Amino acid sequence: MISFKSIVGLLLFLGLLVGCSEPSKEIVLFDGKSFDGWEGPLESFRIENGAIVAGTLAAPIPKNQFLSTKEAFGDFELRLKFKMIGEKVNAGVQFRTKRIPDHHEVIGYQADMGGKYWGALYDEQRRKVVLAGPELEKVMEVVNHQDWNEYVVRAEGDHIQLWLNGMKTVDYVEEDKAVERSGIIALQVHSGGPMEAWYKDIRLTRLD
Repeated sequence: MISFKSIVGLLLFLGLLVGCSEPSKEIVLFDGKSFDGWEGPLESFRIENGAIVAGTLAAPIPKNQFLSTKEAFGDFELRLKFKMIGEKVNAGVQFRTKRIPDHHEVIGYQADMGGKYWGALYDEQRRKVVLAGPELEKVMEVVNHQDWNEYVVRAEGDHIQLWLNGMKTVDYVEEDKAVERSGIIALQVHSGGPMEAWYKDIRLTRLD
């Protein structure tokens, strides 16, 4: 007769095997110390204290700049932390995006941040409009202007959702079938006055 302890041990062993056969789909996009897996105008980006820093406080930002992943992603959940320093801050996280050949710009969705666009979904260089967004007064209640914020971006099929510091700010369904459902992830610093956009803890979980 098989003992109770033997059965429990067997179940734990089988559970361990199942867990090992299904590796995590989470990807650490930024290792905190190098630009491995990223590309872009590195003169506009640096690594400091485990974060990617875009822009400078020493001079105005002459044009939009983007540091992007080399790999494209389709359905995913992206999580990252960010903070911005400066008087008139403006930045964003691009996704399902591609670079415009021989140009500094990219085209695709952006999880926006700064000004009146906190938590909004903007269509960078395509329709050039805010596709969806929260009431500014409400979202400003959760924004940390002097500290780190967290963005969660979930893109699954036609469905796109954004959360800013735990508040759902966008629940959008893309009806245009011509819009690409995959692309790179990119970190933006917007043209304008001197500012810095800091990004860290950038992780992505595949859903496809």
